[in-house]
Amino acid sequence: MKNRILATLLIILLNGGYAFTQQNSGEMSLSLKEAEEYAILHNKMVMASKLDVKSSDLALWETISNALPQMSASGSFNDNLKLMTTLLPGDFFGKPGTKVPVTFGSQFNTSLSGQATMLLFNAPFWVGLETTKLAQKITADNLEKSEQDTKESVATAYYLILVSDKSLQILDGNLANLNEILKSTKAMLAAGMAEQTDVDQMVSNVTMVENSRSSLQRSIELNYNLLRFQLGVAADTRIKLVDNLESITNNINVDALISQEFDENKNVNYRLIQGQELMSSLSLKSQKAVVLPTLAGFYTYGTNGMGDKISDQRWFPNSIIGMQISIPIFASGQRYTKIKRAELNLEKARVTKDMVSDQLKIQEKQLRYNLVNANLQYKTQKANVEVSKRVYSSMENKFRQGMASSLDLTQSNSLYLQAENNYVSALMNLLQTKLALDKLLNNL
Repeated sequence: MKNRILATLLIILLNGGYAFTQQNSGEMSLSLKEAEEYAILHNKMVMASKLDVKSSDLALWETISNALPQMSASGSFNDNLKLMTTLLPGDFFGKPGTKVPVTFGSQFNTSLSGQATMLLFNAPFWVGLETTKLAQKITADNLEKSEQDTKESVATAYYLILVSDKSLQILDGNLANLNEILKSTKAMLAAGMAEQTDVDQMVSNVTMVENSRSSLQRSIELNYNLLRFQLGVAADTRIKLVDNLESITNNINVDALISQEFDENKNVNYRLIQGQELMSSLSLKSQKAVVLPTLAGFYTYGTNGMGDKISDQRWFPNSIIGMQISIPIFASGQRYTKIKRAELNLEKARVTKDMVSDQLKIQEKQLRYNLVNANLQYKTQKANVEVSKRVYSSMENKFRQGMASSLDLTQSNSLYLQAENNYVSALMNLLQTKLALDKLLNNL
């Protein structure tokens, strides 16, 4: 994973240096590929997933360290301000029948000790180590999923901007044409060749298109903000898109994408579900391992100092080596209940995995069908635009010659704009459908 990140950074530095330079001055020029690679390095969701990966690496070493030798040291110093006194039979001191007070100990006591312990056998530890390694893999898969989701979001925002710009160009061309017709209609009205209602109709058409244009401009800015968020750049960063719709659509090979085989084991969502199943399996294994004994070894070395002066103490060393064993015997049925619950969770995880597998296979078939249908609709709507454009041009010529009314021209213009809108919608649907299938097939 680290090698992939370094490779991505190198590609961007070599091929996208211009983008980085422009970003420092508040402007970026990005192709779709550069935008996706830039987002992988700067998107907040991806950055959080990378931190999770680093955390899982540390968790693995934390688990391993539990089986490595552990060492500790301790020490104490006591000043016995008043030594303990006890009564002993006087027979010990030649005074039978009496009790003689005797003081024990020394005024100062010092102790130093060190201990080394090592876990020799503990079944839950080894299961826990497997679990931590699996959690590390799941975290890496989550990072891959975050990267795929980010690429998909970046591509969607990129497409929305390009498609919206295409719609804006259509509206600008139509608006310029309508303004020209309005100018001609006013001239015809002044010459007595048109009526006031024709001028009013043209003014209404111009106003309608201007309102649509203003609304579309707001949508474009919203899409740019969405792209800025996915890229992880400042809100005032100016972004210039290098790719255009023609270059993107020309690179769509529907036949090749449809013929590509689907391997669910390469799908990150399926791998995450597999990870959950393995996690449930290890949980069951861990509950069963609890009934096994735990064995640990230890070695202790220490020394004690005693005396009535701090600088004059007598020291006596001591050391111990041994092993400790702990054997679970009876838990009032608690362990049995936990094992049964773990078995149920494992069965549920397996059912969930099978369900996700079925969903992915159905989704694969549906997305392939959607792509074929979207491609067909795109070609159909593209042809419809050409037809509607010719019809509108013919109606415009008739209107200029006084052979058609302003209402006829308005209806023809509306049909032309509707055809353009249907074409743009079909184009966006084609791009999004291809993107969804690419994600499913792990092509992102």
